Amino acid sequence: MLTLIRCAILFSGNGSNMQHLIESLHHKRFKSTQENTTQEYEIEITLTLCNNPSAYGITRTKNLGIPCEILSHKNFATREDFDKAMIHILHIHKIRYVFLAGFMRILTPYFTQSFSIINIHPSFLPEHKGAHAIKDSFYSSASYGGVSVHWVNEELDGGEIILQEKVAKLPNESLEDFEYRIHECEYNLYPRAILSALNLRMQTEIDSTKG
Repeated sequence: MLTLIRCAILFSGNGSNMQHLIESLHHKRFKSTQENTTQEYEIEITLTLCNNPSAYGITRTKNLGIPCEILSHKNFATREDFDKAMIHILHIHKIRYVFLAGFMRILTPYFTQSFSIINIHPSFLPEHKGAHAIKDSFYSSASYGGVSVHWVNEELDGGEIILQEKVAKLPNESLEDFEYRIHECEYNLYPRAILSALNLRMQTEIDSTKG
């Protein structure tokens, strides 16, 4: 029996992480084995939601054939009102999991308590929280930056870590080159972290454990 997992991606800008998630996960089938019972699942990126009407990511979703709801936060008096409007849309589509991919809004408890939410952050948390994590990591005294994927709670970049990787700094590297390598790490880590969080594996992985 196939179980459909309905997911949404929230973004605000370029949407590159969003595109990689869609290409890696959308309409792909995975399996979960618990107590010697194997269940098959299909991940569906049911829709995306963007708070920035001029975001390039909107074009990406159209090219990928994924519905995109555009909901400008500027049309709402409070954060709570905006979050409640998002909740209404996501409930209509029966969304089970929400993935944040460059969504530049601090979510209120109204939202974080309504869904299971996963976020990606471009630093080795708990180091360098906030919006300038790549730059802060680059100019820090540490020999590395990193990428972390975590569950979302009421604390900014403070939820339980799912997966994270360090990205070593290179001698004489520019900030732009460092940022490029951080993004490459993000593209690889985020889909793997989601599957880990949902306890899902490719069929080939399950078959290899039997051999």
